[in-house]
Amino acid sequence: MSPNSNSLILYFLACVLFSSFLQDSQAFHHFKFVVKEARYRRLCSSKEILTVNRKFPGPTLYAHRGDTVIVDVINKGSYNITLHWHGVKQPRNPWSDGPEYITQCPIRPGNRFRQKIIFSDEEGTLWWHAHNDFLRSTVHGAIIVYPRRGLPYPFPKPYAEVPIILGEWWKEDAMVVFEDFVRGGGQPKVSDAYTINGRPGDFYPCSKRGKFKLKATYGKSYLLRIINAALDEILFFGIAKHKLTVVGTDASYTKPLTRDFITISPGQTLDCLLFADQKPDHYYMAARPYVSGINVTFNNTTTTGMVKYRGAGLHGRFSSSPPLIPYLPCFNDTSAAVNFSGSLKSLASKDYPVDVPLTVKKRFMSTVSVNTFPCPNKTCDGPNGTRLAASMNNITFVTPSFDVLEAYYYGIRGVFGKNFPDRPPFVFNYTADYLPLELQRSKRGTEVKTIKYNSSVEIILQGTKLVAGIDHPMHLHGYSYYVVGWGLGNFNESKDPMNYNLVDPPRRNTIAVPKNGWTTIRFRADNPGVWLLHCHLERHIIWGMSTVLIVRDGKKPEERILPPPQDMPAC
Repeated sequence: MSPNSNSLILYFLACVLFSSFLQDSQAFHHFKFVVKEARYRRLCSSKEILTVNRKFPGPTLYAHRGDTVIVDVINKGSYNITLHWHGVKQPRNPWSDGPEYITQCPIRPGNRFRQKIIFSDEEGTLWWHAHNDFLRSTVHGAIIVYPRRGLPYPFPKPYAEVPIILGEWWKEDAMVVFEDFVRGGGQPKVSDAYTINGRPGDFYPCSKRGKFKLKATYGKSYLLRIINAALDEILFFGIAKHKLTVVGTDASYTKPLTRDFITISPGQTLDCLLFADQKPDHYYMAARPYVSGINVTFNNTTTTGMVKYRGAGLHGRFSSSPPLIPYLPCFNDTSAAVNFSGSLKSLASKDYPVDVPLTVKKRFMSTVSVNTFPCPNKTCDGPNGTRLAASMNNITFVTPSFDVLEAYYYGIRGVFGKNFPDRPPFVFNYTADYLPLELQRSKRGTEVKTIKYNSSVEIILQGTKLVAGIDHPMHLHGYSYYVVGWGLGNFNESKDPMNYNLVDPPRRNTIAVPKNGWTTIRFRADNPGVWLLHCHLERHIIWGMSTVLIVRDGKKPEERILPPPQDMPAC
């Protein structure tokens, strides 16, 4: 063999090794998130809003399944901030999960925190957002998790992918709205508009040019990565003359489900295929609220975007003018909302199997309720001068002034109790039309539930009609879970489990407990840490509809919480 041949072989091996190094290095991404006020003009007003990297919505994080992402969060704004990576399991790493005073103290103005985001089995669309006060109204953005490098989607590859972030907009500063809301003790001021990718659309004043446009090519398919970033409203969404085919929920694939519209709760994501198979023209996409509660204030308006076919409307002329508007259900159509969500099923294929626990070691049931507290001289804005609250198992969660995670990890006493009950403390007809007023008052406390590592867990979430029966989108940090059952009315322990779906239940991180109904979830507690369970309606978590699950360490080193980062924000 000639010297030149040896050189070529060495060169080839070096290229292979360098290529392998590059491929491995791609598994780690580094981003910088600068939290800062920026001026935006919407709905006849110009105001400063809190943003990340001066964008609204904020920047999109891109990753592949199994990647690790580092985000340097630098707070140059005027408020304390925390960021939560919604739906990311974060194996053994609750330190970067983000909820204020649960896993960390806030990042104060002028400070920074390097957060490590560890992706594991997530694949699809997730999102990130502020996790304190009303700041997530403008501080949020998409997370897109692709399959492992070189692997395809389990559906035909779309021509293009389009994030669709649904949100809310206030003319006033969101923190002013928050402070007035907390001070008054009633419901928060409703938003002035809903938005699609930060734009309100044609049906609001001063916003004729303020709508999002998707330019489509006839015959092509588009993957819409839809996120509900609204603070307080479940939303219906659709596109005129077009159907949407759901192929994923909360970064988990589903059996294809084709519908004229979707229902999406705050915190949820849906991956939907849009086929551009209609006459080339322009068509409205639209979102409007679904609100089932009586005497619940909400913004009953519609936000719009546009699907515009390429080549249609040359010289400003369209065959249909104004654009066609999609059919969306009435704001209080509970049947439409729950039937959509109840039709979703996991893909349950060879490549994407389900792993729902068939037997359960740890089972508990919790009511989720709206409550009231007395107010001095009946001067608060709640019913009959009371202060509104919310609870799980009749405990209104009190956020501590020192984070639960560090208190647990370092054995600091007095921050939280371990007495969250396994059952509702009061058993009554939870969904009766008339309930005694004394049931409306809850207890305040910072009570958590401890769970043994690797236990198979079942949680039954029971809605009640106290104060205002309404849907509750319940989000669990650190886990995705299987929704094995749901129903209207009171949960029946002897009958309802017989109808559980243990074959292909949807896998979610946020599920709406239906108005005056119940939902059962299951998961395996294989992620040690401190994990928040709460309603994703912002008013409800502020009122106290949350608790904390502490999953204890296992026996092996790889079953224990990772050590804390050195730059944890100080309390």
